[in-house]
Amino acid sequence: MSEITEILHRMAGGESAAVEELTPLVYQQLRQIAQNQLHSENDARRWDATELVHEAFVRLIGDEPVNWKDRAHFFATAATAIRHVLVDKARKLKSKKRGGGAAQVDLTLSGFGKEDLGFELMELDDALCRLKELNERQAKLVELRFFGGLTQDEAAELLGVSRRTVAGDWAMAKAWLYRELSGKP
Repeated sequence: MSEITEILHRMAGGESAAVEELTPLVYQQLRQIAQNQLHSENDARRWDATELVHEAFVRLIGDEPVNWKDRAHFFATAATAIRHVLVDKARKLKSKKRGGGAAQVDLTLSGFGKEDLGFELMELDDALCRLKELNERQAKLVELRFFGGLTQDEAAELLGVSRRTVAGDWAMAKAWLYRELSGKP
């Protein structure tokens, strides 16, 4: 059992001191995940990776103990928390703008090729919700790779499937999302 998994189990048991032990062990990886996800054409709109990690971490540890299975479960949940923080920030920007237009975000979907897809973050969130209805594993895979920064091998391990299954799911999810986000039939 890894040190992180052991600490997560102690946290699930209600040991509050375990959070202080966990933080230095996961902080740099969470920060790297956040930095990988923050790409904006307009530096004035660039979100700070440190703030993103802090907000996501607060959501992760929360007020009620989570029954963490292991390190992989923690980082999968972290990917979801990062996604929700980014979408919440995008919604706040949208609500503050006159006319209700959301800020355009230029994100690079890891492994989607060299081109950047410019789209609204809320559009991605909506598309992921639709994909989840069609194929929950593919939606989770996109979340893990895009928001969590995991490789195909890491995602395969976390999802409990083969790398070949992940490669197929990834190809299908990329094509589906590209079509959804580009507005092409």
